[in-house]
Amino acid sequence: MNFGILLSGAGVYDGAEIQEAVLSMLAVSELGDSYTCIGVNADQFHVINHVTGEVMNESRNMLVEAARIARGNIVQIQDVQPSDIDALIIPGGFGSAKNFTKWAFEGPDGSILPEIKLLLVNLINIGKPIAALCVSPVVLAKALEDSSIHPSLTIGSTAAPSPYDIASFSQGLEKTGAATVYKTVQEIHVDLKNKIVTAPCYMMEANISDIWKNIRQAIGELKKLATTTL
Repeated sequence: MNFGILLSGAGVYDGAEIQEAVLSMLAVSELGDSYTCIGVNADQFHVINHVTGEVMNESRNMLVEAARIARGNIVQIQDVQPSDIDALIIPGGFGSAKNFTKWAFEGPDGSILPEIKLLLVNLINIGKPIAALCVSPVVLAKALEDSSIHPSLTIGSTAAPSPYDIASFSQGLEKTGAATVYKTVQEIHVDLKNKIVTAPCYMMEANISDIWKNIRQAIGELKKLATTTL
């Protein structure tokens, strides 16, 4: 099987969460499958100094940055057809909320890139499953907003420590028409009807071992869903 991995750049604060992206690749490989990294040829919203957390006076391209993670082997999103992949993985990172959507600035009222929405809606419409990790359920929620599809998603739990306001994120997801459930980093959520897997990952306080287990569990379930589409 071939899994698409959709990358919003490289770096947790302004692009794709690198550990989640690499561990997704590892999980796919350990299942004996292949992956295709997918990027968007457009500038990031901004560039963050990952040492200081401050905005830098420069511009970076999502595709070019994502290619660092992909070791140069990356495909532009407009060149990907739903038939090219069996399932899609969206790692987290603020790129999902700053580059793919404007959730970081406008919450559930923020926009989504048309090319991102098109790919996700087309995949859902033909029964190809999607896994959204960490904050990336916001991307799925925006893609499916105002449609007849109402996904069931998790973005974390209020019952365990988190650096983020999980309740507020969940309320925002619900504003788009999604249903939400609370899950810890030891859990995932599977929306069987819509073939969507969501996993909290670094939305919760966690170490890299926790993240690996969470992603491995999510990708395992994603493959099960993909198998049923064949």
